[in-house]
Amino acid sequence: MSKKRKKKPSKPAGIQEKLRAKILNLLNANIQRAYTSKQVVRKLGFKRKDYNREIPYVLGKLEQEGKITALSHGAYKSNHEPEVIIGRVDHVNPRFAYVVSEDEEHDIYVRDRDLKNAFDGDIVKVAVSPAKHGKRPEGKVVDIVERTREQLVGRIEFSPRFAFVVADNRKIHQDIFIPLEKTNKAAHDDKVIIKITQWPSHDKSPEGEVIQVLGKSGENEAEIHSIMAEFDLPFEFPEHVLGAAEDIKEEISDEDIRKRKDFRDTLTFTIDPADAKDFDDAISFKTLDNGNFEVGVHIADVTHYVLPETVLEKEALDRATSVYLVDRTVPMLPERLSNGLCSLRPNEDKLTFAAVFEMTPDAQVTKEWFGRTIIHSDRRFAYEDAQERIDSGEGDLAQELVQLNKLALELRKKRFQTGAVNFETTEVRFKLDENGKPLGVIPKVRKDAHKLIEEFMLLANKQVATFIYKMREGKEKNTFVYRTHDFPDPEKVNTFATFARRFGHEIKVDEESISRSLNKLLSNIEGKPEENVLQQLAIRAMSKAKYTTQAIGHFGLAFAHYTHFTSPIRRYPDMMVHRLLQHYLDNGESAEKEAYEKKCEHSSEREKRAADAERASIKYKQVEFMQSVEDKIFEGVISGVTEWGIFVEIIETKCEGMVRLADLKGDYYEFDEDNYRVIGRSNKKMFTLGDNVDVVVKNTDLNRRTIDLEFVDEQDKFFYE
Repeated sequence: MSKKRKKKPSKPAGIQEKLRAKILNLLNANIQRAYTSKQVVRKLGFKRKDYNREIPYVLGKLEQEGKITALSHGAYKSNHEPEVIIGRVDHVNPRFAYVVSEDEEHDIYVRDRDLKNAFDGDIVKVAVSPAKHGKRPEGKVVDIVERTREQLVGRIEFSPRFAFVVADNRKIHQDIFIPLEKTNKAAHDDKVIIKITQWPSHDKSPEGEVIQVLGKSGENEAEIHSIMAEFDLPFEFPEHVLGAAEDIKEEISDEDIRKRKDFRDTLTFTIDPADAKDFDDAISFKTLDNGNFEVGVHIADVTHYVLPETVLEKEALDRATSVYLVDRTVPMLPERLSNGLCSLRPNEDKLTFAAVFEMTPDAQVTKEWFGRTIIHSDRRFAYEDAQERIDSGEGDLAQELVQLNKLALELRKKRFQTGAVNFETTEVRFKLDENGKPLGVIPKVRKDAHKLIEEFMLLANKQVATFIYKMREGKEKNTFVYRTHDFPDPEKVNTFATFARRFGHEIKVDEESISRSLNKLLSNIEGKPEENVLQQLAIRAMSKAKYTTQAIGHFGLAFAHYTHFTSPIRRYPDMMVHRLLQHYLDNGESAEKEAYEKKCEHSSEREKRAADAERASIKYKQVEFMQSVEDKIFEGVISGVTEWGIFVEIIETKCEGMVRLADLKGDYYEFDEDNYRVIGRSNKKMFTLGDNVDVVVKNTDLNRRTIDLEFVDEQDKFFYE
């Protein structure tokens, strides 16, 4: 019996090609699944009668070409080999995650069900499907390469037969099962550190055991210790490290002095916060006979005391930075060094490393010198004391401070003339009671005294980096540790420029104009409703500063070369800079680049961890403070929009909370990603980034450090008055 021949479809060739492309996209995007021709019709949204011949024909052709495989039950499966990339999981909410890879331009969208039980932060292999038009590439985890966390911190809850821990980390969306015999005497609602003993599988929850009880949830010590544990910050120094610090001799020998330039007879002082305990930089000042000024930036000589290959050195490298939480400091060095030997306290001889400049009255540097010094600070100023003398011109050393301020203002003006970007973000501090409870949130105010110190620190950092870079003209440059800030990503800048245009602001995005254009924008929006939002978006469009041996310059400061020389008490890269600078001053050969690059990468990673921990502690105190003002109406500005909620920053306290879309009344609201807004489906009411709104606190969650808000309209206000 002769086999029936398939009739060729009646549709034109162009339509067949489009149909072929759609079928391939469907099957290639779902490589684990198989579809019959009827299922293909339904998936593509066609009517069966219109394609009753075309789709089987196209499927047959694709099978002949080896693009797809026909299975025994009449379904077809893609033969496409997906691209596999390796990246880190960013589990942004319970429904989906992104996998971030340095080698990929876009993050990969992965639904929660396709994560293969990977946790936030894990390194995974992802099979990537072709991106649909206008959307991110999507993928599925095929393998977990590395589990990056063995411990978690959270709140323990008990039931009659078992316990479980709810992780503090908002990106951990699974509770951890704890057998009752492994709770380590924890009580219900305690904050605990747990060790993961069994990772989740398709039919089992993750399991762990309590290894440390931190205290009752909601108590200040327990919560701050939870943040420290969450970010793997050390609670204390090991005994052998403290012992090594105590063993250092305090006396300054005649030999130490002979190796240094003596500034003990030159006027020298420090300017620091009123509550500072360590003073790592001092300014010396002298008026010269030729009308110029000699300004010395003297930095605590930490590397005189912390020697290579010692336990103190290894501990400093591991920590890499001090961490400043709202109520305490997690220091890089033991207190005997940071608050004692290396602290430039007044009326004491101290060993320092200095950058000394001869400057004209208009702040031109005519001479410079770098090397080790010994100083004797004459005066310790708090910022407020120094500012009072700058403003009034009266008081001890007022004349010197006024002159230094004039030089600093000239340096600042020149920075912005050469393209530095003027980002002035508002930071907050807390007024705390004796138990650490916040009584108020106070924005930090930066005045001329702060900027004076900042400008001379920037000058020292820039000149040290430039000096090292230019030491070997025409030859391979000496290995050095730079603080770099690359040009912003053009795509991010274009996106930001498009949004700024909605407020009537034009930004030039080419490399030569972007700095001045940004400064003009920041100046124009000062005091306007959109100021905070545009400034935050501009910062997000910037690249991240980092430590590296590559001398690529600093975009934000508009410096061709820049380093960190001025804070070795609290930053390990500054210790590396001091060692390398002295090595090259002694005519040493170029240091091994690879070893220093690894230390730079480690320091950059530790810096990010410190910043995340500091933000978490601030957020915790903000949530705790907002608990006490739940009946008050606050003015806010919409600082972010997502598909699940609207973020609002409260102007008075700088606290940020979220109005959930599900809580918006009167309509169904949808996220308009391209226009940074949500819009009502029927009433067309819009909430757009930068809008001013009135809100009240609906709920606070200290454990997750979240604030839920709700909008207040005019007719609701009398309920709160």
